[in-house]
Amino acid sequence: MRYQVTIGVRVLEVDLGPEGPCVDGRPVRVSLEHGDGSPVRGLLVDDRSYRVVAERKGSGVWKLHLHGEVVVADVVDERTKAIREMAGSGAVTVGPRPIVAPMPGMVVKVEVSEGDRVEAGEGVVIVEAMKMENELRSTGAGVVTRVHVREGDAVEKDQVLVDLAPLEASEG
Repeated sequence: MRYQVTIGVRVLEVDLGPEGPCVDGRPVRVSLEHGDGSPVRGLLVDDRSYRVVAERKGSGVWKLHLHGEVVVADVVDERTKAIREMAGSGAVTVGPRPIVAPMPGMVVKVEVSEGDRVEAGEGVVIVEAMKMENELRSTGAGVVTRVHVREGDAVEKDQVLVDLAPLEASEG
């Protein structure tokens, strides 16, 4: 299985194939040790050891605590990457963009209301398309300024579902 992992501006291609994991085409040795009841994990990549705490922040978005720093990793499989490319949305960015339907479908669930604060990678709307549920997420921290759809609504490709404003612009 192939994944695209975005951390900040760095994009890595990760392949978890039968020959073992590869990052950007280079084989790596990886092991992850779970502690007894602790959220801290021991991560060994090649010959380097790391202590890491990973928090799931949304579908494919992880907040990693590593060496006293916090980084957000956006992890997408090939299918999700293709859907994002069709929708014209890339990886997690600093500010939010409007949430648009990546293809025709039906709104299964609206996870936010006007005035709600959202974080990067947080689920906003779930749309069913081609018998698959797709959770559409915020591309950055912001505030919901308008919800254009309700559960059960049919939507068209590129239809705006939810408008978001950056936190700075909405906190004046």
